[in-house]
Amino acid sequence: MSNSVTIRKIGNSQGVILPKAELERLGVSEGDKLSVVCTPEGIRLSPYDEQFVRQVETAKDFMDKYRDVFRELAK
Repeated sequence: MSNSVTIRKIGNSQGVILPKAELERLGVSEGDKLSVVCTPEGIRLSPYDEQFVRQVETAKDFMDKYRDVFRELAK
């Protein structure tokens, strides 16, 4: 995105207004959820994917359960 946005007061919070072209590029509209990921370069916004979130949570649970096994395999 080459456009700049300004942080604005929205009720008791603060936020940014994304240009219509950027919303269209993301394939989202008013009321849709976005995933926010912090990266070394800043933040990344992407459409929220509930199935992906469930898969990541399942993978984290699996890795926690078998942490010791993974540690031994890494040796």
